[in-house]
Amino acid sequence: MPKANAKKLGVMAIANVEPYQMKSGEEYMNEDQLGHFKKILEAWRNQLREEVDRTLNHMQDEAANFPDPVDRAAQEEEFALELRTRDRERKLIKKIEKTLVIIEEDDFGFCNTCGIEIGIRRLEARPTADQCIDCKTLAEIRERQMA
Repeated sequence: MPKANAKKLGVMAIANVEPYQMKSGEEYMNEDQLGHFKKILEAWRNQLREEVDRTLNHMQDEAANFPDPVDRAAQEEEFALELRTRDRERKLIKKIEKTLVIIEEDDFGFCNTCGIEIGIRRLEARPTADQCIDCKTLAEIRERQMA
């Protein structure tokens, strides 16, 4: 599917990898599909790692000891926000790496809760998903009830 058609359908490429095009009669989570998701996850992980490097370089280059307390506070707040963002990305990198291991173990694409297929389109939207949409919805409902 060309990029223009993918965008019209609301399907966006993750990490600049075009959505998987299923073939008629294709077996779920075959070698091509596993390779596709591995490619997405590796590209996504690499993008996140580049962001970490950019942040580190930015913080080193921009670090200054401003005499004005307001300027210093503004810079500290900017750095704190960047560090929180990078911390979330660090956790996402760990989840991506865990998912890559699951692909290597040939157990990718099936719900951890009920064992059914998660589905290509759900995995395209969230390649680290480990639950089908029904089990994830139930888990979120339970979580809200416990809060």
